[in-house]
Amino acid sequence: MADEQRPNIVLILTDQQSFRMMSCAGNEHVNTPAMDSLAAEGVRFDRAYCTNPVCVPSRFSLLTGLYPSAIGQRSNASRHLPDIPEDIVRNGLGWPLREAGYETAYGGKMHLPKGIGPEQVGFDYLTEDERDELAEVCADYVRQDHDRPFCLVASFINPHDICYMAIRDFASTDFDRLLLEKGKTELRTLDRALERPAGVGKEEFFATHCPPAPPNFEPQQDEPEAVRRLLQQRAFRWKARRQWPERRWREHRWAYARLTERVDAQIGRLLEAVREERNGRTVLVFTSDHGDHDSSHRMEHKTAFYDEAARVPLIISRPGSPAAGSVDPHLVSNGLDLLPTLCDYADAEPPDGRQGRSLRTLAEGAEPDDWRGHVTIENEIGLCVVTRDHKYVMHDEGENAEQLMDLRGDPFETRNAAGDPEHSDALAHHRRLVEAEAPCRPWHA
Repeated sequence: MADEQRPNIVLILTDQQSFRMMSCAGNEHVNTPAMDSLAAEGVRFDRAYCTNPVCVPSRFSLLTGLYPSAIGQRSNASRHLPDIPEDIVRNGLGWPLREAGYETAYGGKMHLPKGIGPEQVGFDYLTEDERDELAEVCADYVRQDHDRPFCLVASFINPHDICYMAIRDFASTDFDRLLLEKGKTELRTLDRALERPAGVGKEEFFATHCPPAPPNFEPQQDEPEAVRRLLQQRAFRWKARRQWPERRWREHRWAYARLTERVDAQIGRLLEAVREERNGRTVLVFTSDHGDHDSSHRMEHKTAFYDEAARVPLIISRPGSPAAGSVDPHLVSNGLDLLPTLCDYADAEPPDGRQGRSLRTLAEGAEPDDWRGHVTIENEIGLCVVTRDHKYVMHDEGENAEQLMDLRGDPFETRNAAGDPEHSDALAHHRRLVEAEAPCRPWHA
């Protein structure tokens, strides 16, 4: 395909943004005009999941199209992992695009497994900044004259600064204190996000401004022991559950929304530059590495399989899209599907051995011949499959390890339906799915 016919590609990543954290997704407590504009000009995928709801594993998938288990990565920890095979690195997202004639550039947050950076997976690295400077550097890059089509990745940090709220309230380890010592920028940004509107008193703030507690605020009935152990690994998470009053959780939700609005404004500055493009041929893809529990089940941070952490925003937008403004219901894995999708738009050959599928057909409003019936999610405490109406989890150990969520009847995942007779067929079906998936994971070997 001639260069003049191939689109530029801009991939925008946020960090720790749940699928509900956009006003276009119906959230009345946040205002995200930049993200909303992408949804208005493109397709919003409402059932998108990450491959593992924590930074390093998920970002590995986004840039390689592989499950994190391909390298044994279940959590952010990398110290015990073997060296990553060269063929995985050399088949990272940037390389097939470069081989197809694209310029490739990356700016912002990395947080990838040890030994992998943007250069290793085929990108020139523009800037380490993850905030306002990143927006300006990426906008400048877009405005430059380019002899070839380009793929630009802009990886923003927020709303990840919300992590520092519970850490600061309950820091009890040297590692927590080190995070706070190094996180001066993060803490300043968080403090601005926690500010009440000017002239609004405390009682008025909670009565009319601050989001209420979510419908699934209390811990899940029959909560897996593995989830409680997960919280207890980091004392601040367990203390937040046990000690934060409801108002403090609501303040967490308020700050999370403000941090999302902050990154939305940064994205908006980049979009201004993209929309100045004379030929209007840029494909824009927006997603996040994972979500945040956002007070659901009295939890913050991420990692567990609940939708607030595992389900992510995903929008593909292109001027003149025949499906502009639509919402797609297909099950999507952003970590698996991103690489083949961008290769499809770039007329590039994706690497062998990838399980993902291009989303281009869906993004153009067409119905594929067939589509997957489930997506799989990994984490450090178990394995999960999501189907149209259910979510099945098998944790590695502990009481209530087996979980079946009725996503249609109980969308906020408040109870385990594994013991309900009316879900017995679904339970058997999902058990078979996990039995088929488990041998592919090194920790089940």
